[in-house]
Amino acid sequence: MTATRTPPVDTGTPGTPEPGRPRRAPDAARIRRALRRRAGVLRRRVRLTTRRAASRAVHAWRSSLQVRIGAITMVVAGTVVIIVSLVLFSQIRDQLLSVKRQAAVDQAQAGVLYAQEEITGGIATGDASSVRATLDRTVSALQQRGGAAGDFDVVMTYRTGDREVPGASRAFIYAALPVDLRADVDGGNQSYRYAEIPDAAGEPRASLVVGAPVQGGTAGSAQIELYYVFPLSQEAESLSLIRSTVVISGFALTMFVVGIAVLVTRLVVDPVRQAAGTAQRLAEGQLEERMLVRGEDDLARLATSFNAMADSLQRQITQLEALSQLQQRFTSDVSHELRTPLTTVQMAAEVLHEARGDFPPHVARSAELLRAELDRFESLLTDLLEISRYDAGVAVLDAEPTDLGALVARVAAGMYSLAERHGCELVVDRPDEDVIAEVDARRVERILRNLVGNAIEHGAGQPVEITLAANPTAAAVTVRDHGVGLTSADAQHVFDRFWRADPSRVRSVGGSGLGLSISLEDARLHKGWLQVWGQPGSGAQFRLTVPLAAGGELTGSPLPLRPAVLRPGRPS
Repeated sequence: MTATRTPPVDTGTPGTPEPGRPRRAPDAARIRRALRRRAGVLRRRVRLTTRRAASRAVHAWRSSLQVRIGAITMVVAGTVVIIVSLVLFSQIRDQLLSVKRQAAVDQAQAGVLYAQEEITGGIATGDASSVRATLDRTVSALQQRGGAAGDFDVVMTYRTGDREVPGASRAFIYAALPVDLRADVDGGNQSYRYAEIPDAAGEPRASLVVGAPVQGGTAGSAQIELYYVFPLSQEAESLSLIRSTVVISGFALTMFVVGIAVLVTRLVVDPVRQAAGTAQRLAEGQLEERMLVRGEDDLARLATSFNAMADSLQRQITQLEALSQLQQRFTSDVSHELRTPLTTVQMAAEVLHEARGDFPPHVARSAELLRAELDRFESLLTDLLEISRYDAGVAVLDAEPTDLGALVARVAAGMYSLAERHGCELVVDRPDEDVIAEVDARRVERILRNLVGNAIEHGAGQPVEITLAANPTAAAVTVRDHGVGLTSADAQHVFDRFWRADPSRVRSVGGSGLGLSISLEDARLHKGWLQVWGQPGSGAQFRLTVPLAAGGELTGSPLPLRPAVLRPGRPS
């Protein structure tokens, strides 16, 4: 079936362009949204880049002693250089301005004396033409005299009453004279000011203005004032050059000091890094690793001491390994050698036990005790052989898919008679659906039997709770009792071989004292966890966690190690 496309019909809507008309510009709102999206993407990239840079900087600060010392040295050296540079620059600037000011004042005083000679009699009549001619002539002469203070401009004013006649080397300078300076000179004082005076282009520039009254040669209330304007361009250039030199020198000095600090730090840090690397390789089992000794300084003595320590550790570890192997071989050999005589003694004990009806009561009781102790001795011998296999590293995991719910139920059924003898109730909580895990059923069942038997023995007749749960990657079984409990110190040793919380306590259930040790090794063989929680007076809880897939890695457990609800106490 072929689909056909019908042409659009002109409905006269505003969004449809009419024939002959130009197509409308893109929607402004859509453009703004696109720009906002782009701006948002750019901001996120900037934030991500900044965060990564900050993270790398923090990591470098925390992980590198050289970086910390270099940064601290840079901050301290930079601060010192800045303070010294500011003080030095301030002193140089004050000295330059002081020399300039002194030369300007001396030149102004000489100019005042010359002006007094020039105007004597020249403007005695006080008419405007003679006053202006005298002022212009004097200003021109002073301008040509020059002086030690460098380039300058001259302004002279003649004032009588409300009339003031100025004479200046440049006309616009007269209007730019500082008002406070003119007031000070009008009071008969020689003074100076720093001010912004326009140059030939009309741009303001820093200048030193020196003013003084000119005495004599005037009639009545007329007053003559002389002003020198010295541009500070040359001093500004000198200070700019000095500033640049100080900045460059300060930066170079700071980098030089930082380089020295980093170099010195490296001389100290490198041997420490070598020692750390050597220690790491020693920890990984490379006992032949040693540090290279150079010279006879403190670092050489450190390397020598480190090598001596490594030699001592290697000897001790070698001795311990030899002793451990000897112990493992001794345990294995003794266990195997005891098998034959134990079998013979068991056969004799079995004959005596079957014939105990013909014996006197005390002999019959002895035959029963002999058989019970031989059974316990056989269990101990079996556990010793199992431990020796773990110590020798020859234990093998025979994993296959197993229904853990059925396994837990089988363990509870097998321990029911023991729980009944102790007046203890077994409470099993397992999910309705099957929990299938790839485990060695024999070893997991042995773990649970040990945990349940231990809980019954220490449960003081209180219920023992067995809980099974699973998540997508792991399964867990907890065994909870409400007996005497464990202290934190006891919990650290509960998996030790032949350990008892109370050495004077007599086992009522029996056992070799190796059950929890073997259970821990069984859990580790599954790459699982066997953990314990305990609290005096509140009982204890053991948790076994195994991965659902053989060889899987555990990241968590479906059940908490600490019980969610603690009983306030046992009923009396």
